Amino acid sequence: MTDTTQPAGPRALATLHPRDGIAVLRSAMPLPDLGGQLANNAFVFDGREPMLVDTGFALLSEDMLAALAAEIDPRRLRRIFLSHADADHVGNLAAVLELAPEARVLTGFLGYAKLMLTGFPVDRVQVIAPGDTLDLGDRRLSVLRPPYYDAPETLGFHDAASDTLFVVDAFGAVLPAITRTAEQIDDDALDRGLETWSQLDAPWLASLDRAALEASLAALSALAPRLVLGAHLPPALDVDALIERILRLHARGRAPALRNAA
Repeated sequence: MTDTTQPAGPRALATLHPRDGIAVLRSAMPLPDLGGQLANNAFVFDGREPMLVDTGFALLSEDMLAALAAEIDPRRLRRIFLSHADADHVGNLAAVLELAPEARVLTGFLGYAKLMLTGFPVDRVQVIAPGDTLDLGDRRLSVLRPPYYDAPETLGFHDAASDTLFVVDAFGAVLPAITRTAEQIDDDALDRGLETWSQLDAPWLASLDRAALEASLAALSALAPRLVLGAHLPPALDVDALIERILRLHARGRAPALRNAA
């Protein structure tokens, strides 16, 4: 099932459940000038100490909070993992914190500083870093730096309990339609979408050499996740397939690592 509509602004999409205890709270932003639309995902990891990952667009606050409440009583939330401080990731942070009095925000040091500089109360913010382990009772998350990103505070994680990898903006793609899984996307459309998004979101990849790119991607492959969750791509079942695609495009001179935005 795909969504091919192109409304003027962001809209909510139906929640997905790729694994028991994991919900994908979906929305999408139309980008007609780029020939498609961009997924924007937040995630609920339920369990002994439930966690929300990012908070979506402020423009979709009502939809976002309703989708969250449909999955879990917000008062049960104990963590809000804030991958970075961009508007499409922090849009509903204040509203969620009001509904979740026991939740603490987890983010990198620069994310903490950005929140503080905008006047956001940081008394419930905990600074985390790559290599940290987060104990959620029945989940242990290993905090990591994704292979590419648009904000230097960006952090993702690997959840060993569900073999799930959260890569934030990496592998994001501008797509003609938002599918339920990455594997449903046409090969050429995914190639074009990966290239377009990375030129916009991480243009510094143009200066990254092949060895550095291979090393960063190999670190993800070594985790052998069974589910890959990204903020701007439908859930994917095979990280190696995504890695091979990036490296193949790199060799053909079409990869984001070699191309500057026009």
